[in-house]
Formats: sequence, C-alpha cells, structure tokens
Amino acid sequence: MANRKIFLKQLSNSYQLRRLTKEDISCVLELCKGNPYYYKHCPPSPTPENIKRDMRALPPRTTKKDKRYIGFFQGAELIAVMDLIFNYPNSETCFIGFFMMNKKYQGQGIGSQIIQNALEYLKNFYKTVRLGYVSTNEQAKRFWLKNGFKYTGKEYRDSQYLYVVKIMAKELK
Repeated sequence: MANRKIFLKQLSNSYQLRRLTKEDISCVLELCKGNPYYYKHCPPSPTPENIKRDMRALPPRTTKKDKRYIGFFQGAELIAVMDLIFNYPNSETCFIGFFMMNKKYQGQGIGSQIIQNALEYLKNFYKTVRLGYVSTNEQAKRFWLKNGFKYTGKEYRDSQYLYVVKIMAKELK
C-alpha cells in the first residue's frame, strides 16, 4: 500500500474493530454457523480448519500485508466479519473477500451501515471496491445491489465446488 496508512478502526463509527486471529476462531465459527443459507450456496460448511484457512487465504499477486480479516464488535459480541484485500486486483481497488453478519443482527440495516461506513472511509484510498458472490445466492446479490454494487460482467467458476462467482464493483466518489 504505497503511501497509504489505513486505520482499521476508522472503517466504522459504530463498532469496535480489530484484526481477527486464531484465538477468535470459535466466535467466527459461531457467527458462520448461524448462516446456513450462505453455505448452502458456497461450500464447504464452516469448521475451525476452514475458518483458519480463510483467515490466511490470499488472491494471486498479494501478500499477508495486503490482507485484513477483521471483526466488528459491540462489547465482546461479534457483529460482523469482513475480509479486506488491499490493492487487489490493482492498486486502485480494494476487494471484499468475505462479509458476514451475525444472524441476530440481520435485517435491521446494520450490515448496510457497516458497508457504507467502510466505503466512506476507503474512498480516501481507493477508486473502486470489488467483491464476488455465488450466482445462486439471491440474498447476497440483493444485499450488494442495495449497497450500490453493480455486476461487472466478469465471473469465474470455482474449480473445487463448481459454483459460479459473479464479480461486482462500486466506484467510490
């Protein structure tokens, strides 16, 4: 991130943020298990091993310094998880690799608030935010469309589970 000093705590004005570590796997697992609809479309089901792998997973041409796997907390309660990849697929783009809300807080506008706060801050550093969603997951598609993301026309097929991932983007102004 050449000449970019991103302070994660400024991604939200409502929640405490911190990088998630292996010590957080159990609370991330609990949050993920509360969302079986997501895993119906995007296997495999959450396990401690899969979460640990996701915490380390990197897209091509990125390094550990480009990734932030973060939790949004209210006190000790995990409200949401977000995986951010800086400078991917290029230096003007930030990629949301994963975003999931605690089931208890869904449908209240909190997820959209978290995303809008994050985008507002990220526009200081990036022109675009991109992400992918599994094409059969209508709930995810509606959420991202509601938050101003648009389908780019690009997609890819997951080689292991064979689902199609559609790429969406939002220009930051």
